[in-house]
Amino acid sequence: MINRAKNSDLQEIKKLTEACAQAMIELGIYQWNEYYPSIAKLQADVEKKELFKLVSNDEILGIIVLTPVKDKEYDPIDWLSKTENNLYVHRLATHPEHWGSGLGQQLMNFAENLARKENYESVRLDTFSLNKRNQKFYEARRYQRLGNIYFPKQSGAPFYCYELLL
Repeated sequence: MINRAKNSDLQEIKKLTEACAQAMIELGIYQWNEYYPSIAKLQADVEKKELFKLVSNDEILGIIVLTPVKDKEYDPIDWLSKTENNLYVHRLATHPEHWGSGLGQQLMNFAENLARKENYESVRLDTFSLNKRNQKFYEARRYQRLGNIYFPKQSGAPFYCYELLL
């Protein structure tokens, strides 16, 4: 079941993101670390009602942030949709013990269905250029890679921006 996260979920969600960060680091993917995503960032996501959790047997197995707000880092990208009516995906994570089991697909299906239901024109996101698995994941879902952005506090390597027109 996927529903909005609450403040009472934050510690469990932070542990999930830390497990993801550690598992990615072990694979040589320096995308997340002990500082990102921070508990303050996750709490802000909850307060804005943009953080969703995937729960099974009372355990949070995945999260996704869905927002209509475009970050300024995305300004240089020549997006396919020429309107501001788009849904942005951030901080998609599933517990590493469940990688490959379809939880990411469930979260993205939820995001795309919500975007259609709320009449957004597209779904936009970015993924780390050194995370080849994520690139294949989004490209298999028909997302188009459009350009690069940078988050120097996370990595010197670029993040690739993707969009799916609905």
